[in-house]
Amino acid sequence: MEQLNVSQLLKSSIGSTREYELNGVVDINDCDHTLLGRVKLMRTNRGILATASLNTESELTCSRCLSPFDYPLTLNIEEEYFPTADVVSGASLALPDEPGCFTIDENSIINLTEAIRQYGLLAFPMKPLCRQDCAGLCPTCGVNLNHAQCDCPPVAKDHRWAELSKLVLTDTDASPMKQGGTD
Repeated sequence: MEQLNVSQLLKSSIGSTREYELNGVVDINDCDHTLLGRVKLMRTNRGILATASLNTESELTCSRCLSPFDYPLTLNIEEEYFPTADVVSGASLALPDEPGCFTIDENSIINLTEAIRQYGLLAFPMKPLCRQDCAGLCPTCGVNLNHAQCDCPPVAKDHRWAELSKLVLTDTDASPMKQGGTD
């Protein structure tokens, strides 16, 4: 991923900004992703605030039907980077007591790779679906129900759950008056 030299921005007054186009490849979740977007860097009283909007696409496996599908990802990054060395004198600087803070190295270089990786991991769905109404697989024969119907007989209901199935609420049962509650 691109590394950005921010030495001139660190010498600028608070509130100064720079913008860059990003077009690079970064490893997210053990897979290379091509990222396109913009990053805006702003000088703060403590360092550099990086805000970025990056777009990529990832091939995921549907958690219901196990089919691969392309999933668009938009990463909206906002992180503050802290210098480890004074840009003028080169003297070491103390970092804030914030665990996991991002740093600007001694050469005044910001590397966005780790922030992009972390935001990318958070953007992946826990249970990816190829589409909201994915029918999944037949539990008996394994056919993908999005593409074909199977000839399997319906699964018999387990009589042990019969009493609980009576408790299923319908939309009319969920009204406050039916539940005995009033506001």
